[in-house]
Amino acid sequence: MYKTTIKVDGMMCGMCEAHVNDAIRNAFPEAKKVKSSHTKGETVLLSEAAPNEDKVKETIEKTGYMFVSLDSKIYEKKLFGLF
Repeated sequence: MYKTTIKVDGMMCGMCEAHVNDAIRNAFPEAKKVKSSHTKGETVLLSEAAPNEDKVKETIEKTGYMFVSLDSKIYEKKLFGLF
């Protein structure tokens, strides 16, 4: 699993976040989770494979926002309990 943090400029409200989330989900149907924050200026994507940076940039810019950067790292869900 990969956690990809995408820095996005131009999101101003919750509707902007929803717009970016929908665009990412449509472009990357393999996405497990997508969450945007206009206050942080970022979108976080969890997926099985690291997304193609050019495709992410194209997807963000088609929505009218500005792609700033992308950082993908291997993500391991932390388990709690006795396991």
